[in-house]
Amino acid sequence: IKSALPDSFVYFLPKDIVSGDFYWMNEVDDKVLIAAIDCTGHGVPGAMVSVVGANGLNRCVKEFNLRQPAQILDKLTDLVIETFESAEDKVKDGMDGALCSIDPVNRIVQYAGAHNPLWVIRKDADEVEEIKANKQPVGDFEFRKPFTNHELQLNEGDSIYFFSDG
Repeated sequence: IKSALPDSFVYFLPKDIVSGDFYWMNEVDDKVLIAAIDCTGHGVPGAMVSVVGANGLNRCVKEFNLRQPAQILDKLTDLVIETFESAEDKVKDGMDGALCSIDPVNRIVQYAGAHNPLWVIRKDADEVEEIKANKQPVGDFEFRKPFTNHELQLNEGDSIYFFSDG
């Protein structure tokens, strides 16, 4: 992450050794795709959902050639539902998260979120700008809608923050 985004940091301090939260990154087409994901469950069940999520994100980018965060979250939702519907009992596990596509040269950020917002702090600003997430998880959800893709232009000195609640 530091090589792709030199001014970045990751603060990851899981409550247990095995966690349901994870971060993910992939560089593709001169952009950095990066996410912070919070899976349902804690410990081993959360970690198992994390494996499904990380593998799904990789498939979205490598197999399905998706680049827009909202499209990635929509396809990831399909993959999570497909994975868990094969279980004998209906599994309602899923994840919340924030996913960004960052163009570091042009300072363009695309963002989509499942419950988790994006915070933007503009240089010399007194307030945090919040880009709201869709109020739905990645996974099975009765009132599912396509995720919203937000695009914003950053200026030199602006910062973005995204996170899980863990």
